[in-house]
Formats: sequence, C-alpha cells, structure tokens
Amino acid sequence: MEKIEQYRTYIQNLLSEYAKGSPSDDEMETELIFDTQREHYQVVYTGWKNRHPMYGCVLHLDIKNNKIWIQHDGTEMGIANDLVNLGVPKEDIVLAFHEPSVRQYTGFAVS
Repeated sequence: MEKIEQYRTYIQNLLSEYAKGSPSDDEMETELIFDTQREHYQVVYTGWKNRHPMYGCVLHLDIKNNKIWIQHDGTEMGIANDLVNLGVPKEDIVLAFHEPSVRQYTGFAVS
C-alpha cells in the first residue's frame, strides 16, 4: 500500500506541475481531476476558443494492479520519463495508449 500512496503522490505532483505551465486565459481553463478512490487522474482543458467550445484531455493516468497506467499522454516530453526520473521502475508503468501487442517493445510493462 505504501507504494501505491507514493505513486499517487508522484502522479498528483506531476499533473499539478504540468497544469501550472498550461495556457489559461479568460476563455480556456486547465482542470485537474483527481479521483483517489478509483485511482483516476487527468488534466483537462475546457472552455471556448473563437466562439467554439473546446474540450480536451491532455493527460490521463490510472493506478491499476499496483502499476501506473498511462491511458493518454498529449505532452511532448512524455510523462513516463518523468515517472522514471522519480524512481518508478519501468516494469510498474504501462503505456496503455499503445496496442497490447506492441507494448512488449516499449521497454515498459505490458500489463
């Protein structure tokens, strides 16, 4: 359980830091969504641009089966690298946005 609490802290800190650097203005907002009971974590953009509604999930991570599952990563650098730099072993990170048959070639966990 201690490992999960550490992973939860890493994810929340990384997503919070990412959100601080995200563009926000009068029409666009960056939202942090932390569901610690179900272990879902997201950074979402909402608002309006040029009179059109905008919505987009930039980052979506889950904790499942004692591993961090990166469901979506819309960043340039890749949040998996940040997690590894914090000390999370690659075998505890699943790049879930890759097809399961391809994950074996990523250097990260398959499932």
